[in-house]
Order: sequence, then C-alpha cells, then structure tokens
Amino acid sequence: MAKILITGSSDGLGRGAAEALLDDGHSVVVHVRTEARLVAVDDLLERGAEAVVGDLAHTDQMRDLVRQANELGRFDAVIHNAGVLDGSSVLPVNVVAPYLLTAGMEPPDRLVYLSSGMHRGGRPDLQGIEWSGARASRSYSDSKLFVTTLMAAVARLWPEVSTHAVDPGWVPTRMGGAGAPDDLRLGHLTQVWLAAGSAPEAQGTGQYWYHQKVREPHPSVHDHRFQDALLSSLSEHTGVSIRPEQPAAVSN
Repeated sequence: MAKILITGSSDGLGRGAAEALLDDGHSVVVHVRTEARLVAVDDLLERGAEAVVGDLAHTDQMRDLVRQANELGRFDAVIHNAGVLDGSSVLPVNVVAPYLLTAGMEPPDRLVYLSSGMHRGGRPDLQGIEWSGARASRSYSDSKLFVTTLMAAVARLWPEVSTHAVDPGWVPTRMGGAGAPDDLRLGHLTQVWLAAGSAPEAQGTGQYWYHQKVREPHPSVHDHRFQDALLSSLSEHTGVSIRPEQPAAVSN
C-alpha cells in the first residue's frame, strides 16, 4: 500500500481523498492549517492517519511543513489539493506552496496537482507578479494556469516521477458553493486513482485529467519557455530551485 500526503485535508476534496485512500488501506498523512484544526481530522487520525500542520499562505510555515513531511520519510505520492478562491493568498497557497513542497521534499513516485477548468481563462503573464501575497496581483484562473504549468515543468524535469494535474469539476464544497453543478462524489476520485498508481492508465506523466479522462490544457501549459520563466520566478522568490536532479532540501 502507498504512503500519501494530501494538503488541505480537513474538509472538501482533500478530506474525501483521505477517507477514500484510508478505506483502500493506504497510509495517509493529512494536512491542516493550524493546531486547532486537528480536531477536524480526529476521526482520520483514529483510523491511523498522521498529520502535518502549517498555514500555506506563510512561507516560514511552509518551510516548516516541508521539514515535518521530510521527517516522516519518503512518500509514494503527494496530492497538492489545498487551494483558495480569492484574496491575497491565492498565489501563496495555490502556487508557491506546491512549488516549495515539490522542491523541498524527496521526490515521490507520483505527484498530483489540483487544477481547474478555469485555468483556461488564466493569463500566461508573470510581469509584476507578487508571489508573497502582500497584494492580490493575479486571479484564481491565473493561479490554476500556473500550477498546471508547474505540473508540466516537473514532468519534463523529473521524467521518472509520474506527474499529473486534475480538474475535479465544479463541485459543492465550501469553495465551490452549494449550487455547484458537478457531482461531489466524483470530485476526488481521479486524484485518488492517480495517487494510488495501480491502474496502467495512471502510469504516464505530464497529463491533465478530468474524471479519469485526459483533456487538453491551456496551450501555455506545455510551452517550455513559459515553464522555465515560471520556475525561474518562483525560484527567485523562494530561494529554492527545482532542477533535473534530486532537489535540495528547504532550509529553515
């Protein structure tokens, strides 16, 4: 059975993924924003899950989260599930956090990044971007274009790691709203399927999925020049690079 880390696991799609993976006998590490939020995953911890804690909007806490994850040993898969819809935390949570976790953790066998169909409305423009969250400089659609491009860049640099992005659909979570039209029960299935890695179809890399079917993403996702520009910008902001060889650990 696989050892899998899921960010943003206290509710919504992340919690659904954690429950499904535990049901299938996998070893699961959940993530919550604060110590106070651990109560929301008490039932998962009672079932054998472990937990890491850190606010993805703050770089110092992100670095500590990387430390916590590395202390638990190498993972078979990481699901980068956590996300926010608006405000100044959109870029730190939706893009910088998965970048830092990817760069700072020992590469797993499988990486899954949560995208959105809204990424197609994103702009492949990094001019004047503010990664720190000091101000809101980009939209949710932009952030999902960036994280989908991050997926493709990692797939290119680390061909031995099965790396994918998933559009879970517009589902009725806290973020999606009660009126969202897609089926909540299907929202976590593709990322669980990819993270478990048992199906032959899930063995590829660099793909964008919707309900277990490959879809074509925004054209900029597979543009190597845009990938390199994105990685360079994030590296400059964080001081950590993703390189073709095994990445260096994030220091405190």
